[in-house]
Amino acid sequence: MDETRHQYISALRLGWLTGLHDPVIRWTMREDRFKRRLVEQVGLQPGHRMLDLSCGAATLTMLLKQRQPQSTVVGLDGDPVVLARDREKAAEAGVDISFDEGMAYQLPHPDRSFYRVVASLLLHHLTIDDKRRALRETFRVLKPGGQLHIADFGRHHTFLMACVVLIVRWPEEAYEHVKGMVPGLICEAGFAHVEETSRYTTAFGALVLIRAVKSNRGTDGVERGNQTS
Repeated sequence: MDETRHQYISALRLGWLTGLHDPVIRWTMREDRFKRRLVEQVGLQPGHRMLDLSCGAATLTMLLKQRQPQSTVVGLDGDPVVLARDREKAAEAGVDISFDEGMAYQLPHPDRSFYRVVASLLLHHLTIDDKRRALRETFRVLKPGGQLHIADFGRHHTFLMACVVLIVRWPEEAYEHVKGMVPGLICEAGFAHVEETSRYTTAFGALVLIRAVKSNRGTDGVERGNQTS
């Protein structure tokens, strides 16, 4: 992989802050509330195969598997050390989860291999070009009628909050999020029915949940509906 072409933006651009990421998220982002709402929104069914992009500490990954034990859940992360910890945690919790090493913008999975893809607090860590690549890759690996579920920072409804967040979060290139451009990027990747489903106020600004669908169309271009729900 050409490392000059892709850039992953770590917490505040400082790699040493990675270890503080989970405690900070837990105390400032209403993590328990929004992740449980996200699990409900994903709506995993028996037999579904789901991918959790940049699974990190695997908290969400395990919640999803525990919610629907008859589904197949795969966690993806680019850090082998994190993945080793995740495998230990899953084994201790007694949940059967596969963990793959890879980046969201270069997925190591075949076309049309998942019913659901989840990206929680991932996109704001990616440059604009890699956001687009990650969304196109997600579209590629989803089955027709499959769904993408995102939890990330969104457009702010007050000018003052937007200014504050731009100051606090500028190192992570959150411009596209603050300006409400993410739904447009999702549509650009080929998704349909893109909608914001929930909104939370956090210490770092507005957190939104988004759902998008890979349309299930016939050869005549007519949408046939979601056959994977």
